[in-house]
Amino acid sequence: MPLKKGDFILINYTAKVKETNEVFDTTIEEIAKKEHLHKEGEMHEPKLVLIGEGWVLKELDESLTTMKLKKAQSVEIPPDKAFGPRDPEKVKRVPLKQLLAKDVHNPAIGMRIDYNGKMATIRSIGAGRVLLDFNPPLAGKTLIYDVNVDKKLETSKEKIAALIHRRIPVVEIEKFKFTVQKKTLAIDMPEETFYIEGVQIAKRGIAIDVQKFLPELTEIKFVESFRSEPKPEIEPEPKTEPKPKSKAKPKTKPKTKPKTKPKTKPKTKPKTKPKSQKS
Repeated sequence: MPLKKGDFILINYTAKVKETNEVFDTTIEEIAKKEHLHKEGEMHEPKLVLIGEGWVLKELDESLTTMKLKKAQSVEIPPDKAFGPRDPEKVKRVPLKQLLAKDVHNPAIGMRIDYNGKMATIRSIGAGRVLLDFNPPLAGKTLIYDVNVDKKLETSKEKIAALIHRRIPVVEIEKFKFTVQKKTLAIDMPEETFYIEGVQIAKRGIAIDVQKFLPELTEIKFVESFRSEPKPEIEPEPKTEPKPKSKAKPKTKPKTKPKTKPKTKPKTKPKTKPKSQKS
């Protein structure tokens, strides 16, 4: 059956500038690495599109209804239906010291910077001045999208999972568990999402998307459970047979040296004076 407005589809595409053949966007990781578009932590995977919702360029969005599943097709988008014509009035030359004052210490040609709240591209640097282009980088260029519709999502379960992943792509969709009871959708948030920056805004976006595109679900609940890690089981110590008691040897009295009588001095007879002879 042909695709129509309101269909949930997953597409792969590679987008390039017609005039230069320069690839500026792709959902395919191999091409992203080859064209030096891959960045650390960035996801390259099939993109969820709800036809007619403007999630891609309008010209591309409208052309999706003419495509067939698993059949590649190229879409050419002229500048006026892409990022508009390039406006020469949006190119300005400013003193280099103004950039330095805004913490742009190493300006380089092609760098995108925030200048007074507007994004600009540095086109040239010289003589103490910098040429800033406030036009969108792809303004005035014809774009070519090579598109393949990989899948059409049919069930509510597939659509819910895809809407969750669209808002929180850094966590694998398989880690999200959800149940539907009557008009209530309960989403069990995995622990990996608890500390993601902006997760509360993402949850709000999921709720808005689900209630808008699946209107039969009127209540969305997000469940966050902090579970303690299971304690490791302590293996019981192996039983050991008691050792047989050894026969105790009879106690022997320690040998003692025989007692010796203290030496005593021999008794001496008192000296007597010799008797004198009578004459």
